[in-house]
Amino acid sequence: MHILVSNDDGIHAPGLRALTEAMLPLGKVTVIAPETNQSATGHKKTLDSPLRIRPVQDYREGVNAFAVNGSPSDCTAVAMLGFIKEQIDLVVSGVNMGPNLAQDVTYSGTVAVALEAAIFGLPAVAFSLDDRALDADYSPCIPVARELARATGEHKLPPMTILNVNIPGTPIRGWRVTRQGVREYRDQLVERDDPHGRPYYWIGGERPAGDVKTEGTDLWAVHQGYVSVTPIQLDLTAHTMIDALHKWNINF
Repeated sequence: MHILVSNDDGIHAPGLRALTEAMLPLGKVTVIAPETNQSATGHKKTLDSPLRIRPVQDYREGVNAFAVNGSPSDCTAVAMLGFIKEQIDLVVSGVNMGPNLAQDVTYSGTVAVALEAAIFGLPAVAFSLDDRALDADYSPCIPVARELARATGEHKLPPMTILNVNIPGTPIRGWRVTRQGVREYRDQLVERDDPHGRPYYWIGGERPAGDVKTEGTDLWAVHQGYVSVTPIQLDLTAHTMIDALHKWNINF
């Protein structure tokens, strides 16, 4: 099995190295990741500027690694569009520094790597750790990622579907198949002045919260110490609203 490993935290992120180590016993591993941190870039694709890809020397013995001056989904795209000549069988992304739960998936470059793979018809899994510390311990993620990647390679996934996996930063109690929960974002617009008196802005505020009490959601599972495994599909249609829309009184 040939596995493509990528992320959104950048080529030198410790979570990427941990994920690379996790995949090595499963087959050949190729790493293509952004050269700089691309967190919260979502499913961005670069179309109006050149992409440059450089080899990363001595990344890990036996692993070809490359850095791309683009987005996380660019990394998957360039691999699938011919930069990597050998067939790729599985794409894994992460391990992200911090969780990607509930609506986070719409912002996440980590998840975008996997979604881009699904567009190309490949099975893919996105991994995140519920720990944002710079010195976070990614070693517990290695057996989790290895086993889920093995199982995904064995069982495959439906078309246009990925797995979004969140690993608790506390001792792991097991794993749960989950659905997306509901986040509560507490963003604030922070206005300041530069040295010339001109205003500039940051999107700041407290870290997001969310409903951790509703059993069966990704937020609940991670809060309880379980690895959360959420199947996500690219079909964003709100199927339950189709009949209701037919009944709207619209005339034009």
